[in-house]
Amino acid sequence: MDYKYISQLLERYWAGETSLEEEQILRAFFSQTNVPDELKQYRCLFLYEQTEPAADVLGEDFDEQIMSVISRPQPVKARMLTMGQRFAPLFKAAAVVAIILTLSNAAQSSFRDDDYTNVTSFERPVQGVSVALNDSARTDTLKRSGLSNVKYDAPVLLK
Repeated sequence: MDYKYISQLLERYWAGETSLEEEQILRAFFSQTNVPDELKQYRCLFLYEQTEPAADVLGEDFDEQIMSVISRPQPVKARMLTMGQRFAPLFKAAAVVAIILTLSNAAQSSFRDDDYTNVTSFERPVQGVSVALNDSARTDTLKRSGLSNVKYDAPVLLK
């Protein structure tokens, strides 16, 4: 027997192009006991609705059970919060900001060229109004570099 029509209906069924009447034809065909071997693999799919028991239907009292669970009052538990617990997130944020600022300051000072241990030359004091200020700055620089006993009348070149 030629089952071209059923094969065409199956192709259209998989493409989603069948009508309700054509799907009913497929159900009727696969509900027969004598189905060709090449189409037996589809039989369970079309017989599922007929063989599946109707036991999965919700009971009459389902709505009442759900409504009783929903309408049951839930106890409210109030918690006491101390001031420390309320401000804990603020303290954590402040600590993070302090750490970031400290690390960024340390990173900046490590890249700065204000290192006084690397002094290579000193100039003669400039005559004028700020001679005392210039001399005190030079003295501070010499003390930092460990060269406090050096005479600074003449320029000193260190290598």
